[in-house]
Amino acid sequence: MSAEKATTTEKTAIGIAHSKLILIGEHAVVHGQPAIAIPFPLVGVESIVEYVPGNVQIDSTFYHGPLNHTPESLKGIVNCIKGTAEYLDMPCKDMLIRINSSIPPGKGLGSSASVAISVIRSLFAYANRDYTEKELLNLANIAETFAHGSPSGIDTLTITSECPVWYEKEQPIDFIDLSDDFHFVVADSGRTGDTRLAVESVTNLLKAAPKRIQRKLERIGELTHQAKHALERKGKHILGQMLDEAQKELEALGVSDAGLNKLIYFARKEGALGAKLTGGGNGGCIIALAQNEVHSKQLADTLRKIGAHAVWPFVLKKNKGY
Repeated sequence: MSAEKATTTEKTAIGIAHSKLILIGEHAVVHGQPAIAIPFPLVGVESIVEYVPGNVQIDSTFYHGPLNHTPESLKGIVNCIKGTAEYLDMPCKDMLIRINSSIPPGKGLGSSASVAISVIRSLFAYANRDYTEKELLNLANIAETFAHGSPSGIDTLTITSECPVWYEKEQPIDFIDLSDDFHFVVADSGRTGDTRLAVESVTNLLKAAPKRIQRKLERIGELTHQAKHALERKGKHILGQMLDEAQKELEALGVSDAGLNKLIYFARKEGALGAKLTGGGNGGCIIALAQNEVHSKQLADTLRKIGAHAVWPFVLKKNKGY
């Protein structure tokens, strides 16, 4: 457990977590194909546990009040808090849990997983206990299962990592060694997506037209393999092509929409090497690959001007994760 993850005082404990982005492979990863995810340090979550006598209280931008009266949308984190307290053999009482998040929810940035990871870290710190990576991921999965129904596990894994992750269900985790710096721009459409509904919609399509949809999922898998090679071998233009091709398949799966397509169109018009949705889709964010640092700023300015709700230019650095 590193200092980035949790600190504690006599009556207060803090846990933090950064966000994540799916670079390529979303939706297909749920059905056994690989995906590449990258840590996104520009937004994150801080959870602070304080000793306050009485029932557990939550203080967040989403809800303020007793743990047992939280709205349905927060039941996943409630179950996560109770499950972690039980795992730690700690009474679920006499605590105020403050959750401060700069991650816009429902935008494919791993908000629910980041909240869960930060809260678990703060509870372990409050109990003065260290944790293993496996414990952290297992406990966070309580919240993720509620949020997404059948989560791939890639969100929690990337949020606990400091470098790009190659993820494939039931396969050993791999981390990608970058051969160059890659400049990206993330733009928020301003509309919330529902990852759980999007995942279910693709699953239903697969049941209705198994051969056609399976081919599309496998095609996304092929593109993800090629994207990995591009990241490892200074292939910015190849990576851009893979992102564009993946977007075509995601559109065919019905998880893109007019708002996302507009941002993607203008990103490409402004010279992006590639652009696609990131996350569940039908709302949320896009990710665009810029030519260099100067171009990433130009790209960000253009996306702001045409109505992106928020824009984050950032660089994925060679051999450093971010």
